[in-house]
Amino acid sequence: MRLGSGTFAACCVVIEVLGVALFLRGFFPTPVRSSARTEHQAEPPAPEPSAGASSNWTKLPPPLFRKVVIMLIDGLRDDFVFGSKGVKFMPYTTYLVEKGASHSFVAEAKLPTVTMPRIKALMTGSLPGFIDVVRNLNSPALLEDNVITQAKAAGKRIIFYGDETWVKLFPRHFVEYDGTTSFFVSDYTEVDDNVTRHLDKVLKRGDWDVLILHYLGLDHIGHVSGPSSPLIGHKLREMDSILMKIHTSLLSEERETLVPNLLVLCGDHGMSETGGHGASSVEELNTALILISSAFERKPGDIRRPKHVQQTDLAATLAIGLGLPIPGNSVGSLLFPTVEGRPVREQLRFLHLNAVQLSKLLQENVPSYTKEPGFEQFKMSERLHGNWIRLYLEENNSEVLFNLGAKVRRQYLDALRTLSLSLSRQVAQYDIYSMLVGTVMVLEVLALLLLSIPQALSSEAELEVPLWSPVFSLLFYLMFLVLSALHVIVCTSTESSCYFCGLSWLTAGGVMALISALLCAVGSALAKMFADGKFLSKNPAHPKARWSELDVLILLGTTGHVLSLGASSFIEEEHQTWYFLINTLCLALCHEIYRNCFLRDDCEPQQCSHVEEGFVSPAPALQDRSIRCNMLEPHRVSKGPTSLDTLRGYEKWMVLASPWVILTCCRLLRSLNQTGVQWAHRPDLGHWLTSSDHKAELSVLAALSLILIFALVQRRCSLTSKVAMALGLLGVYCYRAAIGNVLFPWQRDSKDISKGVIEARFVHVFVLGILFTGTKDLLKSQVIAADFTIKTVGLWEIYSGLVLLAALLFRPHNLPVLVFSLFIQTIMTKFIWKPLRHDAAEITIMHYWFGQAFFYFQGNSNSIATVDVSAGFVGLDTYMEVPAMFLTAFATFAGPVLWASHLVSFLSSETSSLPGGRTGTWL
Repeated sequence: MRLGSGTFAACCVVIEVLGVALFLRGFFPTPVRSSARTEHQAEPPAPEPSAGASSNWTKLPPPLFRKVVIMLIDGLRDDFVFGSKGVKFMPYTTYLVEKGASHSFVAEAKLPTVTMPRIKALMTGSLPGFIDVVRNLNSPALLEDNVITQAKAAGKRIIFYGDETWVKLFPRHFVEYDGTTSFFVSDYTEVDDNVTRHLDKVLKRGDWDVLILHYLGLDHIGHVSGPSSPLIGHKLREMDSILMKIHTSLLSEERETLVPNLLVLCGDHGMSETGGHGASSVEELNTALILISSAFERKPGDIRRPKHVQQTDLAATLAIGLGLPIPGNSVGSLLFPTVEGRPVREQLRFLHLNAVQLSKLLQENVPSYTKEPGFEQFKMSERLHGNWIRLYLEENNSEVLFNLGAKVRRQYLDALRTLSLSLSRQVAQYDIYSMLVGTVMVLEVLALLLLSIPQALSSEAELEVPLWSPVFSLLFYLMFLVLSALHVIVCTSTESSCYFCGLSWLTAGGVMALISALLCAVGSALAKMFADGKFLSKNPAHPKARWSELDVLILLGTTGHVLSLGASSFIEEEHQTWYFLINTLCLALCHEIYRNCFLRDDCEPQQCSHVEEGFVSPAPALQDRSIRCNMLEPHRVSKGPTSLDTLRGYEKWMVLASPWVILTCCRLLRSLNQTGVQWAHRPDLGHWLTSSDHKAELSVLAALSLILIFALVQRRCSLTSKVAMALGLLGVYCYRAAIGNVLFPWQRDSKDISKGVIEARFVHVFVLGILFTGTKDLLKSQVIAADFTIKTVGLWEIYSGLVLLAALLFRPHNLPVLVFSLFIQTIMTKFIWKPLRHDAAEITIMHYWFGQAFFYFQGNSNSIATVDVSAGFVGLDTYMEVPAMFLTAFATFAGPVLWASHLVSFLSSETSSLPGGRTGTWL
């Protein structure tokens, strides 16, 4: 059956989309959800268990606290409170932790550690998914059962000040609110002052039940300066004074009402060593959680060390404290120390309500829930609880009642711990079968596309798909039967839920038929290529064109990298893959250079001759080698002869030394920024430079880097662009000096710190000017079609403008990354790609490899915690979403973008350098 190229491509795209969708459906498992409770209808509470006696406790227990104040400090790491910084900068909080009426915890957050999912976890007790990372940018209203909605339904009056994410998640829930923008990370003063200015008035009022305060300044300082910044200490001291003001006000109110209040100090997530968050390092996961109330009696000398709990436990605790139903989707358990002072019957009632809620959630989400240890423990606890109630109602005050009560309490706590663990594990389970089916579909289509490219690009633009051949039909039926049998075995033996198994048999059979047909098509295409003898041909148009050693390395390296993405450990440490590939590439280039320079056609040594012409008119130096010399490269039909024999003395030595120079540069860059997961905590040169003790060294390095950037970029710019580049780079240093990163020679300290808005905008003007000049030259070259020089200059000026923008957005210690990027591009252009006459495909792949490597040389990783959010607000004095997102994205992917733009400029310049603008033998 013959198909047109367009029809074939459209079918492939549709199948690819279906395969990717199926894979993502398995990769993002269905969250644990309860169907028993909706937003407008609450289920009645479970009655107290009894064994032969009738209990009259069928309603929710009364509230434990009259008012609740939640003080959430964004980015509050546990060591900021419980470590040396807490002792130094938060003395009042430290006193409450060590001697006051409080309970302290280290609350462990789950991935993703960004603000909106963590707020959901705190208020719902559920575990948000990775899709919430995207929703974090524009939070939709939260429809899931949560403490805020329950409190509003119970008539509680809630006031909120702080991060506007709360207002988006809970619209029309607050009787009074004042939201602040959370993404403008350059502001760490006003964003907190706008919260604190309401405190004096609201604390004196009695018309509220819940007060929520969300402070963003600490997190913003982390994004801009990191957790070691001196500004962290000032901000912690400010937060400590605010906590003291709130606590003092609540205590004075309790003396009048004689009813305890609750003050909660917590963080939504932690902060990595670079100041970001979003990943799974200990510093990002562990947050401080302190519950402060006069109800928590403390004896003299009672030392309470912070216990490790789950962040989701707060939702159940707040619900119990406010006398509300526990959110139906909560996987957390009650923080038992908060009810230790209550009578035993109340303690068991609280634990029973929590256990009933978790057991119902388990029944609705785990098919084999009866086999779960937590469910068995819960049933045992409930029976013991009923026996205890019977003894209690009989007014039996013997030691037996006391011992049985203690046993029931321990049994409940064990059951809660096990149930919570089972539900959390259910959220983390991947649907492997659905992921595998989707992956097979995607890989089959990719293989078919690659094998069909020669036919699709032919003059007929048609493909022959052998759907009706007997061999094809036989293989198809065999594969269909095997896959169908495998599907039945998997779906009938698995105990966990599987999306693909939940589809109708007709739909699943269609997918199996599609996979079988694709597999047969790939096999037929491979058989045809082997039969035609084109499998080892690099270019089907030239049957004698064979793969060189460098081509094989590029193919195997790219394929190996793609396959490595199937393992999470390789994704976490992907930078190691790229470092290995570019190092291997440099060694392969070194081998190619030395062989071309020192071997004759018959593989015997020779000396490179010295000719004065240079690179302008390449002369034949080496003829095609014989098969005896290199089995992998008997012919290089697509390439012209190399020009190594035309090199002058210093140029010849530079060609020979260039791979080793590039290797040295890459090794130095690896020492600048540690990245990944396993070794990200290890010290590196970047940490040493950014410490306050080495600001002078950082200033010298930044100034020298900016000078080298100008020297490497200006050589092909117009005079106007050269002046703009010089002034722009000077403005970059002025901007970094204004915000206190570096020093001018006449400065002794950096006390006069500003936001540097004027200096940054000064640079932005020159960036736009250079980009405008380059764009004008490009448009001019379209009018004057024969003038390729204008086009080449225009592309280089656009590239120069992007380099200037990168210099502005990069942190000062990362400017050497930009210098080495430009230097390696210059070395490879002048001494590798031109002399060795590499073709366009090889040069493109090399640019791709180095672009990916420089993404990690910047200190980036596959974790969102390494995204430098502060770069998005360089030159902005207010939050503007589109410019902020563009600048953040460009600063993050500057390495790949600059190498891609250099590729376009290089290919254009090499095309235009040939007479008449011809593409040349390497294109």
